[in-house]
Amino acid sequence: MDCPSESKMIESLFEREEGVKQINFDFGKREATFYHEVKCSFVLEKLSSIGLKGELKESEEVSDSEIVVEESQVEAKTLKILLGINFGMFVVEITLGIIAESTGLLADGLDMFADSLVYGVSLFAVGKSLSLKNKAAFFSGTAQVLLALFILFETVRRFITGSEPLSDFMIIVSVVALAANITCLALIHKHRKGEVHMQASWIFSANDVLANIGVLIAGVLVYFTNSNLPDLIIGAMISIIIIRGGINIIKLSKA
Repeated sequence: MDCPSESKMIESLFEREEGVKQINFDFGKREATFYHEVKCSFVLEKLSSIGLKGELKESEEVSDSEIVVEESQVEAKTLKILLGINFGMFVVEITLGIIAESTGLLADGLDMFADSLVYGVSLFAVGKSLSLKNKAAFFSGTAQVLLALFILFETVRRFITGSEPLSDFMIIVSVVALAANITCLALIHKHRKGEVHMQASWIFSANDVLANIGVLIAGVLVYFTNSNLPDLIIGAMISIIIIRGGINIIKLSKA
């Protein structure tokens, strides 16, 4: 077992097998640990049926209470931290975005809210079946696209009615948000090739870093040009990034 795509195949293969309770993957060692009530030969035959060759390294009897759930616990802990960071930054960016009349900060704040939703849904998906994980990813992607459309509408509205963004607010808040999202990216890094709901979380965090850098650059440009156009442009660009990320998540959910 040498890649996440194979792990998805294996999960799909055994999803409806009541005799297989849990599967843990170790990509580094190219190993999979099965917790099952069926014979070992049955597991090997099922793997062989989809062209995956495997060998039994060891087998031991365990009770239900001893089934290893460490990976799910690690994922849940990571997602809780990500949820807290993103929701906190959502409140900060939306509040200061309104005060600063910055489309970029508002867009980034709504992006943070979308991510909070994603991490919340992903947290729900931890330990659940593959089908539920895929549904969680699809819901997250759809929510992201819808929020991006709202941001585009707000950008157009401000272009027509006008705005006077405060560059100092944009620069300071974007630096804080960038630090927060780099922290999130570091936390989710080891899960980036895991199951679909964790892959979705990685994509969102990576997109956030790009968006924060964009707002920072826009803030500097607003300061030197005294124009609202950089702020409006970055708002539109973040919307496009969000839409692309949402579409990628939807595709992952159907893979």
